Amino acid sequence: MARRLAVVGSGIAGLYAALLATDAGADVVLLTKGALDQSNTWYAQGGISAVLAEPAPGDTVDAHIADTLRAGAGHCNEAAVRLMCTEARRDIAGLQRYGVAFDGGQAGEGTAGATYDAGGPALGLEAAHSAPRILHAGGDATGARVAGALIQAVLSRRDAGKLTILTHTLVTALVARDGQVAGVRYLQDGRPAQLDADAVLLATGGAGQLFSQTTNPAVATADGLALAVRAGAAVADLEFFQFHPTCLVSSATAHPARLDGPLLISEAVRGEGAVLLDSGGRRFMQAYHPDAELAPRDVVSRSIALHLAKLGDPTGHVYLDARGLERARGKGFLHQRFPTLTRKTLDAGIDWTRELVPVAPAAHYWMGGVTTDLNARTSVPGLYAAGEVACTGVQGANRLASNSLLEGLVFGRRAVEDFLLGTPAWGSPDGATDGLDITRGSRLSSFGGDGGLDTAFSRDALRRLMTSHAGVLRSGELLAEAASTLDRWAAVVRPDLEGAADPVACEDRNLLLAAQLLVSAALNRTESLGAHYRSDEPVETAHLSSHRPKASLLHD
Repeated sequence: MARRLAVVGSGIAGLYAALLATDAGADVVLLTKGALDQSNTWYAQGGISAVLAEPAPGDTVDAHIADTLRAGAGHCNEAAVRLMCTEARRDIAGLQRYGVAFDGGQAGEGTAGATYDAGGPALGLEAAHSAPRILHAGGDATGARVAGALIQAVLSRRDAGKLTILTHTLVTALVARDGQVAGVRYLQDGRPAQLDADAVLLATGGAGQLFSQTTNPAVATADGLALAVRAGAAVADLEFFQFHPTCLVSSATAHPARLDGPLLISEAVRGEGAVLLDSGGRRFMQAYHPDAELAPRDVVSRSIALHLAKLGDPTGHVYLDARGLERARGKGFLHQRFPTLTRKTLDAGIDWTRELVPVAPAAHYWMGGVTTDLNARTSVPGLYAAGEVACTGVQGANRLASNSLLEGLVFGRRAVEDFLLGTPAWGSPDGATDGLDITRGSRLSSFGGDGGLDTAFSRDALRRLMTSHAGVLRSGELLAEAASTLDRWAAVVRPDLEGAADPVACEDRNLLLAAQLLVSAALNRTESLGAHYRSDEPVETAHLSSHRPKASLLHD
């Protein structure tokens, strides 16, 4: 009888892993909280980074490794980075076998060094990459095209009786038996049920819903992280949350009600040559980093926040100017290269061929997560994790653009390969940290009172607290206030870890737990590093950081 793998989540890691395991003869059950297309992957615009067998001139796998390590602020697991970059072309080929078609183009060189090899895929350039190596599909609809093809492949196997899919299913707990994860408990349409499995792969994505402004869909509520922590899994790097610098600010648009949530303006737009302007029409990024708009994204987000604070408008926005692209490349370029963004900005009342686009940083990607080894094993036997929910060490303190989809592919596949080998001795992942104590919030309350934040818990109150106290700019005082408030809320909101059969209440508890863990990790790291910026960094470490990659604006 085939061994059963339960895959939780329907982003790129979950879909790809489910297909690979099914095609290898495993009994696969794919569970997803919403519909199959409700994932961060579906909304990804920029593309997938990979050095192919025929790369752009001068590009190498070693260069991709070096760029990833540099962006990660010296905090990456180099072995994991080397593995991911080396095996990338294997999983790009895997996607193509499942029907993913990447954009091609005529031979030559495009804006910002993008290369177009006749007969091969077009390779774009994004921030902090030393060469064009970004594959995209449908222009700026890469995630939707990739996920769409994988979803069709998954549905075809379901229809053939080879794969089980459970949609609108929220996993509420991991089932343990004889010291090993042996299934999941879940709610489907409000009804509790249990699924037994030989192993579970968490591919549940991130937690952008912790913050007021996010590029993530509504399903990104830290469910997988919470499941793993409650099962005793080790976690790491939770202080590192990447904020995408250019998210459309709906309140400044003509028709905010027409927006379907915050709209990420892809980094690829800046890669093509768009620039950032302040409210006075001044380009300001050169003052913060030599690479200006093409600096690593945490630098750009932080620069925007600092510049707005300098202008006395810390909650304001800046502007993305893409008008020059239309002038330089000819009428219709923006629509051809970025059809989805062109349509969605028009829906928001902005013609970006003639107008500036108001943007601000938004929560985008969590570098930290459930600690795994190179085979996607967590510290709990029988439990794998891949994609944003995992911390493989690949992303370090700051993710390099377009490495997230690649990480989900490579480690989703490696989880399946390990599962298919059986269950040999399961040790703790290399470099794993101890699982964080989920009650530690009570110990943080000694840092101070509730900071005047005596608001009752609500999802909106949590988002406001995390945005103001644990967002782009942080300090010990703000973090301590946040910890105290979260501790007070947890005593009311999370008295029972599994109790309610209400999916919204379960999500609230998961978000609250994730917030406590993030704030605790941010308090413990007193120096600035990568996406984690402490305005009260001690003088001695601030001095050292000026010689450390990615720890300061100038040397990021």
